[in-house]
Amino acid sequence: MAVPKPKYLDEAFKVICEEMLATFIQKHKDYGKGNILSIKELGIAFREAEKVERLKNLLLDQSKPPANESLDDNWMDVAVYGVIAQMYRRGWFQNLELKS
Repeated sequence: MAVPKPKYLDEAFKVICEEMLATFIQKHKDYGKGNILSIKELGIAFREAEKVERLKNLLLDQSKPPANESLDDNWMDVAVYGVIAQMYRRGWFQNLELKS
């Protein structure tokens, strides 16, 4: 289903946030909490740093497109990890489960 082109910046932000939620839910179902809870907030920072390094590599050499991941995928992962960090700091990530 195609998303209509937003007319306003706040609408565009909401579209991306909805995509982030879908990404978070899918990856959470695939991987669970263990990989984050085992190393705690520092683990989130490590994963964020890894994604940023991948982004830098992809951006610095755009002569060959990546075979397994895109710039958009990496940017989305960076954003999702940022939200996970906020949930972790509030105690929500550790104590809540998915509704769906």
